[in-house]
Parts: sequence; structure tokens; C-alpha cells
Amino acid sequence: MASQVASPSASLHTTSSSTTLSTPALSPSSPSQLSPDDLELLAKLEEQNRLLETDSKSLRSVNGSRRNSGSSLVSSSSASSNLSHLEEDSWILWGRIVNEWEDVHRKKEKQVKELVRKGIPHHFRAIVWQLLCSAQSMPIKDQYSELLKMTSPCEKLIRRDIARTYPEHNFFKEKDSLGQEVLFNVMKAYSLVDREVGYCQGSAFIVGLLLMQMPEEEAFCVFVKLMQDYRLRELFKPSMAELGLCMYQFECMIQEHLPELFVHFQSQSFHTSMYASSWFLTIFLTTFPLPVATRIFDIFMSEGLEIVFRVGLALLQMNQAELMQLDMEGMLQHFQKVIPHQFDGGPDKLIQAAYQVKYNSKKMKKLEKEYTTIKTKEMEEQVEIKRLRTENRLLKQRIETLEKESASLADRLIQGQVTRAQEAEENYLIKRELANIKQQSDEASAKLEQAENTIRKLQHQQQWHKCSSNYNEDFVLQLEKELVQARLSEAESQCALKEMQDKVLDIEKRNNSFPDENNIARLQEELIAVKLREAEAIMGLKELRQQVKDLEEHWQRHLARTTGRWKDPPKKNAVNELQDELMTIRLREAETQAEIREIKQRMMEMETQNQINSNHLRRAEQEVINLQEKVQYLSAQNKGLLTQLSEAKRKQAEIECKISRMISVNCHPSI
Repeated sequence: MASQVASPSASLHTTSSSTTLSTPALSPSSPSQLSPDDLELLAKLEEQNRLLETDSKSLRSVNGSRRNSGSSLVSSSSASSNLSHLEEDSWILWGRIVNEWEDVHRKKEKQVKELVRKGIPHHFRAIVWQLLCSAQSMPIKDQYSELLKMTSPCEKLIRRDIARTYPEHNFFKEKDSLGQEVLFNVMKAYSLVDREVGYCQGSAFIVGLLLMQMPEEEAFCVFVKLMQDYRLRELFKPSMAELGLCMYQFECMIQEHLPELFVHFQSQSFHTSMYASSWFLTIFLTTFPLPVATRIFDIFMSEGLEIVFRVGLALLQMNQAELMQLDMEGMLQHFQKVIPHQFDGGPDKLIQAAYQVKYNSKKMKKLEKEYTTIKTKEMEEQVEIKRLRTENRLLKQRIETLEKESASLADRLIQGQVTRAQEAEENYLIKRELANIKQQSDEASAKLEQAENTIRKLQHQQQWHKCSSNYNEDFVLQLEKELVQARLSEAESQCALKEMQDKVLDIEKRNNSFPDENNIARLQEELIAVKLREAEAIMGLKELRQQVKDLEEHWQRHLARTTGRWKDPPKKNAVNELQDELMTIRLREAETQAEIREIKQRMMEMETQNQINSNHLRRAEQEVINLQEKVQYLSAQNKGLLTQLSEAKRKQAEIECKISRMISVNCHPSI
């Protein structure tokens, strides 16, 4: 590309390739330091300028060489007619620099930077930009046409922002115009080349400026170089980590050079990213008019992001007095409305002020390391916060589980207490019923003993009557009384027997409600004992029945003997009736004894059942004791769970306090 550009002096000076470019040639303000070669060069430049004024063919040759350079947007014919003497010198110098770029840039890099700071001529800007970023021979240029045939996932976003890129510029303001189309093509091609970055809002302004100077293929190559070598790719990454670094460095510069303004910004919560982020993302293309922004972009192409820091700090220095009087909203309005039009007359004052700013590259590297350390610490803290939040969530889940378990244990405890109270009440009722049964059994035993005594008395009286041959009326009355008493005792015994039978049935029912699974061997022994007593009672009952049978036989024989005595005197008949009644009483006595034996048997069974019930009661009491121990164990476990729950809540409070402290530490303003 450099070989295609011919300067106006190239056709007249064939020995120019052997001449070096010195600092005085680039800085006319110091003529006393010019070397003889430089003086000769200046003389030749003046001669060439005169030739340019008189020879239109030379101008046409210059125009032709400019068209061959590939800069489609350069119009040399209209500009050359208005060239001043200084502009003509600049043309000649830049033409020579372009033709001898490799040697000049390698040997006179500092002088080239000084020349760039004074501004690149519009007609040389396209080729110089390409030379500055080494984009004139990139292999990716051949892939551009193929990239346009592909589909990008960012096309919708690019189309949306196209209309908002330089909306007042003639090249881009028309919808679906050539400018919008080539801008879309370049942005789409880059989104396919660098899929990690894709498309970022703001990069279109840089591409738009490039398209104002050169065709779309060359603009694409320059933009790729800018993204790769000028830190723009890091700025436009989704994380925008590089932008955060720039904000941190710029904020430290403000704190160092403008401490009062820095304090004012802090008091108003006016963060650096609120006004300076667009400066770094668009290189002031959205801040200043194009002539000013283009001059800054010239220097950016030569020196990188350093010019952004310098210009930004120079702007703050020049506007410090006004900014100190404004609040946050007023400062925003000042940055948006006032600052963009402060340099409509030309950017020289701003650039001069920018290079009066002290910029220390070593300190910027140190700040970069500090920022990296801070970010690494923040990442570690974020990981720690994430871990603590995860642990907090798990603790909350554990607390919920413990609360549920505690509620369940509390319910079980309450249910156990209720069951215990019910069992205690049932045990009390059973004890009271057993006491009543025991009292009734004692009363029945007393009545049976009284009946036995009465029977014995009757037997003694009977024996006495057998021995006595004389019966008198007193004896008959006594027998009648005893008969009445015996009948009363019999009735009472029947009532008591019925009551005891009812109680026995009730006890049997209650005994059936107490299953015995643990003491089968003991119950079998008790059952054997009961059966033995039952066998003894059956034998006794048989003996009583045999006695009753003997008495009946004796009674029959007595009736047979007394059959012929009915004709005896009335007194004798009365005695006989009494004897008959006495025999009847004896029969009933025998039957009563048999019933008493049965009642005793039933009483033995009742005592056995009472013993079984006592065993059941002891087992129930043991179960109640076991239940109490279990309730105490559950209470102790519940207390332990409550202690664990309080400890978990305390730990959760500590974690939340730690998280809040970390968040307060991380509140330092950054992007």
C-alpha cells in the first residue's frame, strides 16, 4: 500500500530515498537546529510548492496517485486548489513518510508521533491509519467477501443500532443507504470472525469513522487490528473487564491530580463510569464533533489509549471550577451539553492541554496490578459469598427440617402425656373397682361364714333333738325362728351370690381386655393351679351331692316310717311336721353348702383372676414407667434439637452479618 502513494515531490527528487527525516523538518519552529540536508530539503520543498501553483499537471498526477491508494473517500482535486503554503509542506512531508514508512517509522518514531499529534492531512489519513496499525497487508482481507455470505447471530442487534450511528451524517442518515449497508457489512463480518465479542454497542461509531476514510474491506482490516492490538477487544468483551480497569486507572489519576474534584464527585455519588465510559468505548467519537474526535483518533492510532486518559483528565482540569458548583444532575448536563461544544474552534488547545497532563506508564502498570489484585480478591469473595449463601440455604433447610422434627417430637410428647393421663385414669378406675370387688368379696365371705355358723347351730340343735325325746312348744317356736333366720340368710346369700356372679362376669370381661403375651409360662402355672383347685371343688361338690342324696334317702325312709303316724294326736302331728320341716331344712342346708362350695370355687377363680389382673396392672404400671422414661428421653432429645436449632440460627446470623460486611466492602465504585 505504501508503494502506491506518490508524494508531490517524488517526481522531481529522485534521490529522496537516501535522505532521512529529521526533527527540524517536522518541527519548523526550530530552524536554528536544521542540518544542511534538511535545509536542502526545505529549499526543494519550496521550489516544488511553486511548481505546484503553476503546473496543474502535477496536481493531476497527485490526484491520480491518491486515487490509486484505495482511499475512495479522498477528493484531492477540490482540496488542492485551496492548499496553503503550510499545507503544501505537510503534503510533501506526509507523502515522503508514506513512501518511506518502514525506515521512517523505525528510525524516527518519536518525530512521527509529534507529527501525528499536529494532525494527519485528511487525504493521507486512510493510508496513514493503515500504516500505523499495520493493517495494509492482512490475510483476513481476502476472507471478507466470504464472511458477508454467512449469517451472523448478531444481525438483528446490528440492524437495530445502525440507524443510531452518526444519524446526522450524510453518509449514514438515509435508511438503507450505502453508508448504512457497508457499516452493517463490516460489523457483521467482525461478529463472525470474533464470536466471543460478537457485536457490542459503541463499536459501530469506530467502524463508521473508518468508513468515512476508506473502503469497507480496508476499514474491516483496520478495525480487526484495533480490536486485537489496541485493547478494544478487551473493552468490548461481554465482561468489559478492561473498561473496569480503565475506570479504576482514570479515577486514581483524578484522585492524584484533582483531589478536590475527586472529593466532590464522591460526595455527589458521581461515579467515573457515568461520564467516562463512552470516552473509552468510542474514543470521544460520541462526545465531540467529528473534526475534534478525528484529531484525537489520529493520536489514538499512534499512541493507543493513553490519549484518552490525557484528554479526559485535561477536560476535567479545564472544567473543574464549573463542576465544583454543580450537583450530580447538573454535572451530567454539563458533560452532555457544554463540554462537547467547547472546542468547536479547533482541538489544538485541548491536545496541548492533554500533553501537559503527567502520565506515568509505570504507575499505570502498577494500578493495573492493583486492580487485578482487587478483582481477584473480589472474585474470591464472590466465591466465598456464593459458598456462604449455599451454606446458608442448606442451614435454612436444616433448620426447617429440625423445626419439623421438633414439632413432631412435641406432638408425640403431648400425645404421650395424654396417653399417660388416660392410662393413669384407667388404672385409677381399675384399682377402685378392684377395691369395691374386694370389699364385696369380704362381705360375701362374712355372710358365708355367718351362714356356716347358723348351719352348725342347726346341726347341734338337730343332734340335741335326736337325743331329747320330749318336744315342747318353746322348742317348736325356737325351730320356727331358726327357720325364718335360715330363709333370710338363704335370701341374702342368693342376692350376694348373684352380685358376685355379676362382678365375676364383669371382671372376666375386663380380664379379656388385657392380653398377656409376655408371661405365658406364669399364666400356664396359674391355670394349672386353678384347674387343681377346680378339681378339688368338683370333688367336694360331688361329696355334697352324695350327702344330699343320702339325706334324701334318709328322708324317704323317714316318710315311710311316719306314714302310719298321721292318726296320732295333734301335738304329735305338729312335732312330726317340725321334724319334716327340719329334714327339709337339712336338705336345703346341704344344697346351700354345695352352693357355698361353688361360691368358694368362684371366689378362688376370682382371686386367681384378681392376681392376673394385678399382674396386668403391674405390667401396665411398668409400661407407664417405660413411657415416662421415653417421654423424658424425647424431652431431652427435643432440648438438644432446640439447642442445635438456636446454634444454627446463631450461625446463620453470623453468616448474614459476614455477607453484609463483604457487600459493604465491595461498594467501591467501579464498572
